[in-house]
Amino acid sequence: MKVKDINYYMSLDYTVVINKVKDEEKPYYYGKIAELDGCHTTSDTVEELLEELEEVKQDYIEIKLEYGDPIPEPNELPSGKIVLRMPKTLHWRLAGEAKQEGVSLNQYMIYKLSQSIREDETQ
Repeated sequence: MKVKDINYYMSLDYTVVINKVKDEEKPYYYGKIAELDGCHTTSDTVEELLEELEEVKQDYIEIKLEYGDPIPEPNELPSGKIVLRMPKTLHWRLAGEAKQEGVSLNQYMIYKLSQSIREDETQ
C-alpha cells in the first residue's frame, strides 16, 4: 500500500479552475483546486496563479496531515458516454435545430448543455 504523505498528495492530478476577474481597478485571476475546499488564491498572471496555487495546496495538505483530517483525492473523470431518454418531441426539436446548424445531434446537444452551464456560472 502506498504511503499517503505530502509527496503522494502533491503528485495527484487535482482539478484546477481559473477565472479571469474584471475588477474596476485592474483585472486579475482567481484560481481554486476544486476538490480541496478553501484552497484558492488570486494573482495578476496565470503563471503566478499556478505557482501560488501549488503553495496553497501544499500548505492545505500539510495542515490536514498534521491534524489527521481527511484529504480529498481527485475524482476520476467519467467516460463521457451516457444513455439519455427524452420525450419524442424534444428529440425531434433538437434534431431539427442540429440539422439547421449543420452539426450532428450529439455536437448540438453538447453545445446547448455547455451554453446552459456557462449561463449558470455567470449568475
